[in-house]
Amino acid sequence: MLKNTLKKNLYQIKSVSLDIDVKGFNNGKNMNYLKFDKTLIINLEESLSREILRTNRKGAYHSTTIVDCNTRKYHGLLVMPVPKLDDDNHVMLSSLDETVIQHGAEFNLGLHKYEGGSFSPNGHKYIREYTMETVPRTIYRVGGVILSKEKIFSQTDSQIMIKYTLLDAHSPTTLRFRPFLAFRSVKDLTHINNDANLSYQEIPHGIKMCMYAGYPDLYMQFSKKTNFIYEPNWYHGLEYPKEQERGYPYQEDLFVPGYFEVPIKKGESIVFCGGDIQQKGLAKLPAFFDEQVTLRTPRSSFYNCLKNSAHQFLYNPKGEDLYLLAGYPWFKVRARDMFIAMPGATLSVDEKHNYERLMQTAIPALQTFMRDGMPDTVIREINEPDVLLWVVWCIQQYRAKVGLKEAKELYGDLVKEIIEYIIAQKHPNLKLTDNGLLYSDGRDKPATWMNSVLNGKPVVPRTGYIVEFNALWYNALCFYKELNEETWLEKIENLISSLNLSFPAVFVNVHNYLFDYVDGPNQDWSVRPNMVIALACTYSPLTRSQKRAVLDVATKELLTPKGLRSLSPKSGGYKPNYTGPQYERDLAYHQGAVWPWMLGVYLTAYLNLFKVSGVSFAERMLISMEEEMSLHCIGTISEVFDGNPPFAGRGAISFLMSVASILDIMDKIKAYDSVE
Repeated sequence: MLKNTLKKNLYQIKSVSLDIDVKGFNNGKNMNYLKFDKTLIINLEESLSREILRTNRKGAYHSTTIVDCNTRKYHGLLVMPVPKLDDDNHVMLSSLDETVIQHGAEFNLGLHKYEGGSFSPNGHKYIREYTMETVPRTIYRVGGVILSKEKIFSQTDSQIMIKYTLLDAHSPTTLRFRPFLAFRSVKDLTHINNDANLSYQEIPHGIKMCMYAGYPDLYMQFSKKTNFIYEPNWYHGLEYPKEQERGYPYQEDLFVPGYFEVPIKKGESIVFCGGDIQQKGLAKLPAFFDEQVTLRTPRSSFYNCLKNSAHQFLYNPKGEDLYLLAGYPWFKVRARDMFIAMPGATLSVDEKHNYERLMQTAIPALQTFMRDGMPDTVIREINEPDVLLWVVWCIQQYRAKVGLKEAKELYGDLVKEIIEYIIAQKHPNLKLTDNGLLYSDGRDKPATWMNSVLNGKPVVPRTGYIVEFNALWYNALCFYKELNEETWLEKIENLISSLNLSFPAVFVNVHNYLFDYVDGPNQDWSVRPNMVIALACTYSPLTRSQKRAVLDVATKELLTPKGLRSLSPKSGGYKPNYTGPQYERDLAYHQGAVWPWMLGVYLTAYLNLFKVSGVSFAERMLISMEEEMSLHCIGTISEVFDGNPPFAGRGAISFLMSVASILDIMDKIKAYDSVE
């Protein structure tokens, strides 16, 4: 194909994002992709807004800011599920304060926000550099001492490991470590109390503690022998500004049992390990740490950042079934999110095996729902009316990537069962009407992905003929026809013919965009992004001119650098800022907030219309998404953004559909670019 001469100058997607080998690496290019210098670090307004996330497939994670100051109740060095207690994650080890000691002088490297807006002990002023290439790495300088701190989170266990390396020192140096313990749900805060068990037990090179019944022991160990001084103390009035912004309680007390002290020599590395299992072979921890680092994919490009982020959503708590978590730090497995994101999170990063494992887990849950009406205990919201339509769409993406024959062999029966289930009117909230359209009731309970609720009622009560439901329904019927050559197809042909007439008649309005939903005489004129799904599907009942007109309206009223607004500023009730207490955020969630996953939908629609000539525009639209790699949560994409400039990231710090949608569009661009 003809190369756009502006591509190299305007957007280095070839060298930064898409110029990768088959393993997903970019051959060592751009090795300073995620680097933050002292100037940014010491500006707390900048550094506290940048968060990090590391996860494993059990649902455990480590999250904080780049200066190791927790700003959310969800932050912690070790946050993990405790199934014996509940379905929540729990903050076990909140933080670990390091102190450098030379000649009796103490330099505390920690940082906490306390009551009254004060920060202490201001350890960020010693940071000279922070990088996130392979693992998070902080370089501290205290006088003549240069100390490196690197962190990895175990991929298999609930365990955080931190390696300290003394890069330079001109005199004997000692490190002191104070662990801040929480032992609480991420939804709660803890305060000084008489129920806490403040005792500890010595174990090799460390201690173990369990503050409350029902929790596992927390093991804190080092790679070399340390001296633990028991000095129990509650630290009062720690504050989490992100919770304060969100209108939640934001102050807590944390327990510090004492401190560890260990001498360290120039060039020596010491590893701290905190987790729910006791470590053996402690002397080998530094070598083990280095070995684990080599297994990580460097975050050296836009693509690699998103690929790593996609892996963070993989969830197999029992080591068998595989799921996708909807987002961090508070979302669980949600059916709609999983099927929308599955192609981008797996097929777009050349991981067909993960797609098939996810579907292998999901199919029994889907069949149990269709045959017995029973929801699934892990895949939540499987009964939502559009989930089955997204399942068919998800399989269609597999067909596009892998081929018709294999898609039919693996998933043809499931597609048939879904189509027959819907036609037989078995779904409790999907009614097939005489004109071939599907009707859903969303008055009292949200029926779509726009599911925010206020005072028990949907903020956006989308009900009746819902535009994306029927676009997906038309697409599903056409895909079913593609998969099959059976006599039963006559009924499918008749439905497709009906929809070719009824869909435009019901949804296309005089202003050449699509009603968001139609319920009898009630037509919703709000300009919303859902209509773009009708353009992004492989099969659509709209003509090319109708698609162009809809895309024009979406471009003028919804498109932002971070995705599509959930509502046009020209529509009534527009609320662009997703900030403030819960009720204010509920009002803005789908009334103006920008959704990044919809950018992938929009660009897919754009490429469907303009083919190779649309690639340059799609690449330019990704520039602002690449900026997000060093903002909000480093190396990933958040759930939503404000609807007006500067389009600040909000909501969940890492969101499955956001990441998968951008990976999907990058894959589509790469496919066009490979055609000469």
